[in-house]
Amino acid sequence: MRKGAELEKLAINGGYPVRNEKIFYGCQCIDEEDTKAVVETLLSPYITCGPKVEETERKLEEYTGAKHAVVVSNGTAALHCACIAAGVGPGDEVITTPLTFAASANCALYCGAKPVFADIDPETYNIDPKSIEEHITEKTKAVVAVDFTGQAVKIKEIREICDKHNLIFIEDGAHSIGTKYDGKYVGSLADITCFSFHPVKTITAGEGGAVTTNRDDLYQKIVEAHTHGIVHEEELMEEAPHEGPWYYEQISLGYNYRMTDFQAALLLSQMKKLEKFKARRHEIVEKYNKAFAEVPEIIVQKEIPESDTCRHLYIIRLDLDRLTCTRREFFDAMSAENVQPQIHYVPVYWFPYYKHLGYERGLCPNAEEVYKGIMSIPLYPKMTDEDVDDVIAAVKKVVEAYRK
Repeated sequence: MRKGAELEKLAINGGYPVRNEKIFYGCQCIDEEDTKAVVETLLSPYITCGPKVEETERKLEEYTGAKHAVVVSNGTAALHCACIAAGVGPGDEVITTPLTFAASANCALYCGAKPVFADIDPETYNIDPKSIEEHITEKTKAVVAVDFTGQAVKIKEIREICDKHNLIFIEDGAHSIGTKYDGKYVGSLADITCFSFHPVKTITAGEGGAVTTNRDDLYQKIVEAHTHGIVHEEELMEEAPHEGPWYYEQISLGYNYRMTDFQAALLLSQMKKLEKFKARRHEIVEKYNKAFAEVPEIIVQKEIPESDTCRHLYIIRLDLDRLTCTRREFFDAMSAENVQPQIHYVPVYWFPYYKHLGYERGLCPNAEEVYKGIMSIPLYPKMTDEDVDDVIAAVKKVVEAYRK
């Protein structure tokens, strides 16, 4: 009897936790094949600017269906290159969502432009196309639409808005490698798509990112942006004839955003497992959805029918009106059960840096309301069925303890 009572008692209040070892919201999945690929490249003549980078770019083109792919040092670099290629500059405005990592907005600031925050759909948590259109001005240059948690944004509607107003459509696919929209992979549908290969993403290069596009003009600008604006091809040079095979020219201002060959080797190896990773993530999501459908205190993120989602994050949203606790108390109780959640994300314009730029709270009421109750729980392919059951048990245990 005492044992059962202790199991029901929250660990934060002295009871037994649901599991003995801590499990976190995300984790890379590295195996011997990945390690071997990296070691072989480290022992090769090229560890940067070599053949694995080009091979990875061709593989990404093949997978996504994009005409061009450029791998870069990280997802933030990808977004910066995208804005440069889009011609974003001082005096321009770039519309994005506040419910994202700061880089989705910072990329506009890097170019001297102003981020403008459109509100989200309160059920899908993705940027609302209607709000995008409401925020367009004569200064708007581009839209950075984020596939939040891996679910594709409403690409068709956003595409139509961008075409109508002559805007560049940048899809922030940091979460969505492997996701399909209307049967086509994310990466070939916007003017420019940006990916991230951070360790908690579906596949990883350690760090790393990529930019894809179908447009030749944008591709050349992306290439220049990620390699100091330096070109080696004679047809791109301004001075002719050039001096010899060693000659190169800087034709624009770019950055060193290159990916190394050993990172590319890891990414290539990871890509072989992408569909397997996607399938496992889908299994876990389905199990969570089924379990939490029975818990009225938990609101589950809705998905649009067009998105065949490779989910990066699984977010539960607390209906705090049905609970006696705050989000912080729920978060701490979950952590004590050894299921460590995380919050994705604090609205970008709430940060002090943005406050100093003149942004105020209240800009996007839907995003701010959703933020109050959201929490990411563990989701990654090497979770066992027992791990998944533990996460569900922890959520239900904490809900039961705080249920009104």
